[in-house]
Amino acid sequence: MMRKGSFYIKQRADRASLRKGSSPLLSNLDLELAERCNNNCIHCYINQPADDYNAKKRELKTEEIKAILEEAASLGCLKVRFTGGEPLLREDFEELYIFARKQGLKVPIFTNATLITPELASLFARIPPLEKVEITAYGMNRKSYEAVSRVPGSYDAAWEGINQLLERKVPFVVKFAILPPNRDEIKEFEAWAASLPWTDSFPTFSMFFDLRCHRDSEEKNRLIKRLRLTPEEGLAILTRRREKYIREMRQFCSKFMCQSGENLFSCGAGAGGGCVDAYGRLQPCLLLRHPAAIYDLKRGTLREAMEDFYPRMRKMKAKNPDYLARCARCFLKGLCEQCPAKSWMEHGSLDTPVDYLCEVAHAQARYLGLLKEGEKAWKVRNWKQRIKNFSMKEPIPQERSRVEARAC
Repeated sequence: MMRKGSFYIKQRADRASLRKGSSPLLSNLDLELAERCNNNCIHCYINQPADDYNAKKRELKTEEIKAILEEAASLGCLKVRFTGGEPLLREDFEELYIFARKQGLKVPIFTNATLITPELASLFARIPPLEKVEITAYGMNRKSYEAVSRVPGSYDAAWEGINQLLERKVPFVVKFAILPPNRDEIKEFEAWAASLPWTDSFPTFSMFFDLRCHRDSEEKNRLIKRLRLTPEEGLAILTRRREKYIREMRQFCSKFMCQSGENLFSCGAGAGGGCVDAYGRLQPCLLLRHPAAIYDLKRGTLREAMEDFYPRMRKMKAKNPDYLARCARCFLKGLCEQCPAKSWMEHGSLDTPVDYLCEVAHAQARYLGLLKEGEKAWKVRNWKQRIKNFSMKEPIPQERSRVEARAC
């Protein structure tokens, strides 16, 4: 009920809006406080050693980060996610966290939990981040966890950090990186995740791992490729709860499946958000480090980047003939993670198709009945009708029984 007085209008809080008209210039921001990490995970796309002096020396100073946070808030930003590397490695983490919260920002945190002390957990309890802390688990026992993290003692440290949050009732969520050392622990992880007081949905998994975003190590990239699940293995995990998967995919495909055409940025990269790396370079998303997509905040401002640089970047067109023949005409764009960032990490360009992602998307499309065996999505002409049919009735995929058998 809204009541009007002489100088005011009283309105129900759940119907009020702080924003009228257009969206803010910057709605959310990722802030990598450090690329350094105290773990050395076998699959990581970014980590540098915790004691890397040169990396630490290049990182933004405390006052530089505060200036970025202030400008972000002034542009309408409501959420800044602290990530890394391991953000808790920063000696000024507590100072930066309190400063960000004083700006009125939500501050979700991505962490491995190994550096969560009683003091830090108490800080989160006293001044909540306003979104759940997100913790990645690498194994449900010491052997599997440390086979991934490659740091002795990291398993015990992670559980100690988790227990500190539990004791102080600080909400957090967990996700699981599915890797060879822990692949048989999925059910155990899910059971544990379900026991957490803030769990309100099934936990998420990482399994189609990205290569090094700085393209800094062919050796590490070869290892990451060996760790990836095959498309069939990944599909078996995605479809473990078949009815839920089908129901969600019906909704998803009806909204997001389409041909992207020659526009490179059909995603939201650089539109209303971005990522500031540890050294003050603004990127359109967490993963894209291509020189053409980076804006140096030491030479310009967030406002200039969001008003001028990224709108121009988002107009870029694909030129690679293979991309134009395949990706531009493929209706699996919603299923496929092909994007300029993935192309950069795999090939060093913005518009080279990533075959692995293509295979993963095609495996899902065959399971959903959107493609027949041997079909390529970019050659399908009646794709709109196929999506409509899938959204309206239960599909009967040819490979269902074989895939479900693998998941058991």
